[in-house]
Amino acid sequence: MYLADRGPTAATAPTDADQGRTDRAAQPGRALRAIPATVLALGTVSLITDVSSEMVTAVLPLYVVAGLGLSPLGFGVLDGVYNGVSGLVRLFGGHLADRGRRHKAVAVVGYGLSALCKPLLLFVHTLPLISGVLALDRTGKGIRTAPRDAMISLASTPENRGRAFGVHRAMDTGGALLGPIVAFLVLGMAADGYDAVFTVSFCIAALGVLVLVLFVPGGRAPAVTANPAVTDGTDGASGGDDAAAASPPVTLRSAMALLRIPDVRRLTVTATLLGLTTVSDAFVYLMVQHRLGISERLFPLLPLGTAFFFLVLAMPLGVLADRVGRRRVFLGGHLALLLAYGLLLTPLHNDALAFVVLALHGTFYAATDGVLPAAAAGAVPAELRASGLALIGTGQALARFCCSIAFGAAWTVIGDQAVLGIAMAGLAVCAGWAAYALRGPETA
Repeated sequence: MYLADRGPTAATAPTDADQGRTDRAAQPGRALRAIPATVLALGTVSLITDVSSEMVTAVLPLYVVAGLGLSPLGFGVLDGVYNGVSGLVRLFGGHLADRGRRHKAVAVVGYGLSALCKPLLLFVHTLPLISGVLALDRTGKGIRTAPRDAMISLASTPENRGRAFGVHRAMDTGGALLGPIVAFLVLGMAADGYDAVFTVSFCIAALGVLVLVLFVPGGRAPAVTANPAVTDGTDGASGGDDAAAASPPVTLRSAMALLRIPDVRRLTVTATLLGLTTVSDAFVYLMVQHRLGISERLFPLLPLGTAFFFLVLAMPLGVLADRVGRRRVFLGGHLALLLAYGLLLTPLHNDALAFVVLALHGTFYAATDGVLPAAAAGAVPAELRASGLALIGTGQALARFCCSIAFGAAWTVIGDQAVLGIAMAGLAVCAGWAAYALRGPETA
């Protein structure tokens, strides 16, 4: 569906879950009880896993720049690998999950691979080796992301997908909030601080895999219906929940044919363009630290600001997107990011600046991270749900990969202020294009 200006129409048929859940979800006092058990279980897995991942993410910029002496360009390459490699394998993970309709099994492989990479960081100390380990870790993330999001979308009704993704992202961000705190405490207590962080991170990641295996429902996803735009090459208004025909075998060709669906094509192009001008989190934190002279010991706490506002706002903004339209909330999130960039370019130098920038940064994620897949789920046929979500996510991830490398190189050559100004101008242009491209009535 479009990231539309209004909520779902009455004609939208909830075929991914029982209609009774929709009725219960309509009662404000029972909002959380209306969230499917699968979503809550996956949220718990993501919470635990994000504690592990964010422990590493929180210390990585300082570890490689201050500890190993890499230049901003070197860190840009490393950060690009960290954020971009998952995009390269996301399509593979989505296709694998759809082909066998084994979303949980593929997700377990992805989570397990990422967990196994954590202790390897104890033994690598050069850019090529660190990049290799991070690439393997992000491969795991790429494999698991689309199957996980497909399970969330298939377990929820179309009218409440924004709420379901919002709850999941809030739980996920709870882990992101705890991760830097744990890293901060470990750094303060352990003599070999970084090695201790990596070791504790591995133990927590292993726990997340165990919870996934034991508590997330498994088995085959139900075989559902085909979308004409995918099977016969014609454009369809939407790939949502067409019950007209039996599901054909899932192939790479049918997955790539999703781009023939206008809504999928618009969402993919929009996510890619905006990703090209979205500065990575690590660079935002490095700029805040550089501007305010924050000590190295306090640096791991900076992601807490982003994570806190993401946690608080993810579910409310997901519900708001269901009610007033995903396009408005999605574009509003990018406006918040533009304001954050603008504040970093001002001559202000006080603690309030860091607080406001991180608040806007968290608002950006709360308004976009769950809203985009919630919208994409309505544009993609259910039997290709993981592949479609992976297709859109891949465009965004690869664009951010390019942005990280380019931003790091430009920072080295022209300085952080100049390159942030360029990124801000580019984001404004791309957001304006998105507002135009995603306009129009919602289809189902």
